[in-house]
Amino acid sequence: MSFRDYLGSKAIALCMGGIGILYLTLIAWLCGLSLSLLLILLLSGVVMLIICMILSWRRADRRLRMLRNRLDAMPEKYLIGETLPRPRDAVERQYYLLMKEISRSAIGAVEQARGEKQDYCDYVESWVHEIKTPLTACSLILSNGGNPAKLRRELRRADNLTETVLTYAKIQTVEKDTQITLADLRTVCDQAVREEMELLIAAGISVAIEGNGKAYTDPKLLVFILKQLLINCAKYCPDCRVHMVLSENSLLFEDNGPGIPAHELRRVTERGFTGSVGRARGESTGMGLYIVSRLCRSLNIGMELSSREGQFTRFVFRFPAPTLQNC
Repeated sequence: MSFRDYLGSKAIALCMGGIGILYLTLIAWLCGLSLSLLLILLLSGVVMLIICMILSWRRADRRLRMLRNRLDAMPEKYLIGETLPRPRDAVERQYYLLMKEISRSAIGAVEQARGEKQDYCDYVESWVHEIKTPLTACSLILSNGGNPAKLRRELRRADNLTETVLTYAKIQTVEKDTQITLADLRTVCDQAVREEMELLIAAGISVAIEGNGKAYTDPKLLVFILKQLLINCAKYCPDCRVHMVLSENSLLFEDNGPGIPAHELRRVTERGFTGSVGRARGESTGMGLYIVSRLCRSLNIGMELSSREGQFTRFVFRFPAPTLQNC
């Protein structure tokens, strides 16, 4: 910081100092002080004011240079707030506290971004290993004559995995991509079942849809949510029955599979959590229900999960009531 810039920042103090010197000189003149002594008093005041400004500028300049050198030496600039020197006055203390708060907020944001990036990299790595299974199966099917039904089933698995990883990649900005419309829940359920028909038939799963209803939501994302539940049924409870019950602003999805142990029920929507059924089959990535829960929060859909081990698993989705904007 140049001396000129520093004087500009101290303009008010300089003006008040100059006025003070003139005021004292005036009082001395009224008291009958000689002209020569008045000039000496005036010059002395000006010199003292200039010396104070120079000393104050040098101290501030040294402090700023020290901070600049410290900042240049840091590979992660946002940590500078944690290394600031202790404040020397009340105003500097307030700046110090503000910088500490900003720095801690930046550190939290950086750590969160790093964690999300690492989570994404971990998931992509596991996805690469998982997608090898249907691709290898396709190669084997083709080398053994190419059974069309089996080939379609493995291609559907690969397509599901690809759709899941793409949805996970967009999950942070899903609010920007949603298109809320008045969706027919029966149409959405029929589409989800139709797209997973090969897997459901191969797993011996029957699906019954009861009732009708409409809800304001994103039909494409709701289809994805239902497909994830159907895929889980195909993986973990073959030969089970799926029952969907539709009504206005509500959708119930239930299967009569092995259920979820009570001690795992609260954790099944956590990222990467693999339950005992998934571990036993060795097919779980722990991402399906995590993505479902994240999408429900983004779409403002209430999701209630209940289960009884050995009997059923039930999801109840409650959609937000229509608003004037939706209408």
